[in-house]
Amino acid sequence: MSETTIDTPDDPTAPAPAAGGAQALRPHAEDTFAEELTALAAADDRPRPARWRLSPWAVATYLLGGTLADGTVITPKYVGPRRIVEVAVTTLATDRALLLLGVPGTAKTWVSEHLAAAISGDSTLLVQGTAGTPEEAIRYGWNYARLLADGPSRRALVPSPVMRAMAQGMTARVEELTRIPADVQDTLITILSEKTLPIAELGEEVQAVRGFNLIATANDRDRGVNELSSALRRRFNTVVLPLPATSDEEVDIVSRRVGQIGRSLELPAAPEGMDEIRRVVTVFRELRDGLTTDGRTKLKSPSGTLSTAEAISVVTNGLALATHFGDGVLRAGDVAAGILGAVVRDPAADRVVWQEYLETVVRERDGWKDFYRACREVGA
Repeated sequence: MSETTIDTPDDPTAPAPAAGGAQALRPHAEDTFAEELTALAAADDRPRPARWRLSPWAVATYLLGGTLADGTVITPKYVGPRRIVEVAVTTLATDRALLLLGVPGTAKTWVSEHLAAAISGDSTLLVQGTAGTPEEAIRYGWNYARLLADGPSRRALVPSPVMRAMAQGMTARVEELTRIPADVQDTLITILSEKTLPIAELGEEVQAVRGFNLIATANDRDRGVNELSSALRRRFNTVVLPLPATSDEEVDIVSRRVGQIGRSLELPAAPEGMDEIRRVVTVFRELRDGLTTDGRTKLKSPSGTLSTAEAISVVTNGLALATHFGDGVLRAGDVAAGILGAVVRDPAADRVVWQEYLETVVRERDGWKDFYRACREVGA
């Protein structure tokens, strides 16, 4: 079986710029933080694995934040235990695939994107896992017009993001791996163990060049999850991303991400909204933990995850309401509807949980009268 290389410039799956040169709504990490990546590369004098844009130390600094010797401030992309990031980066430096595991909303996708951006300078070699993801999305497909006209050939082959990453020595990403059917998941076994992708129709193969690796994300909480086979699990080093350890940590994460999203949507900064952000985080953490912050009252937990990502969404929506239909100041009434929608996923069971929380906790809490009234009005 001969080895083949993949030509990428004419690949129809290559990302295209926004139409008319317009600014993308959500630029890729390597574009948004290009200045930080450039500054890190210039200051980085440590050993770099083959085809890595930065050293492992610089990749970790990019994710966790810091100040370089020239005074450049690197903003944190992930707020959490440093050791988790160090283990993830080291895993990729040893050519072992990385599985980021955690409940929904623990920044798995966010971390995988920034790891790929820092390591390869390109986070777009992505397979989005769904119940309908076919083998072709991971291996390769065919341009059927050329296939019918000329038969199996290199020109008719359409490489997957994983195949392109193998040929170029870059980092590929597979999002929501456990949503992909089990038989399609196992397509990765040969790729990860042999670093080879056979092309049986051509009698050829693609061998991964140094620098290739793969980051997958998965959770085992949502419906529609397909368990990973033990054979596939062994090909990954699994790193579990936890929920934020403290309320202050979660407030910091929410405020940072809301600020970034708000700037992209041209929403004004809301420094006066920190009280509401802290209130949203408190509600989510208490209902998630089944216990009030002071430890005095046990609570029933709703069916939803009430993740940090959902808190970010609630606050961002509230900020938009305050901007377009209020005076620009984030208040209780702006976040009440979002919280209700996040908590009450099951109209029967979750509404009872929410009403009980409102009456036994929120109603009696000092300084929360406005929030109680806003939630009662929305839920009426």
